[in-house]
Amino acid sequence: MKITMQIQSLLLLLSVCFSSAAFSHGEEKHQDKQVMFTGTDTEAGQVVVAFHKALESGDAVKARSLLADDVLILEGSGVERSADEYASHHMLSDMKYLQAIDVKTLEHHVQVFSSIAISISRSSSKGVYKGKKIDNAGNETITLLQDSDGWKIAHIHWSN
Repeated sequence: MKITMQIQSLLLLLSVCFSSAAFSHGEEKHQDKQVMFTGTDTEAGQVVVAFHKALESGDAVKARSLLADDVLILEGSGVERSADEYASHHMLSDMKYLQAIDVKTLEHHVQVFSSIAISISRSSSKGVYKGKKIDNAGNETITLLQDSDGWKIAHIHWSN
């Protein structure tokens, strides 16, 4: 599952659309009627939910199985270029971190475009990890691709 120029173009378009929407309201407050969770019940959305649960429960085999072999994971200034690289390096520390703190998903939207899906979420993380107080807001963008084996996570971008 190679990330193609079409996917990169779609990601760029979605980034522009979402960033423009984020700044278009200025100081205007959003209404409570806003739907904060959409598309999480789709097959692609369920893969993302299962990935989060696997990381939180320490199930490395399940988490790895949901990633495309050539997944690209960006976090801070770091990059991991395959599922094997992530599984052998950063995944275990992510699991320890998630088991030590309380993560609350504030908003999660999944949109499916034929065989491509985009998951965008915001979260709040609070607790103590390695003696350090954690109180972060986080953002996550996941791109999934569908093939004959089902949906796989092809790209993750985490920031806080």
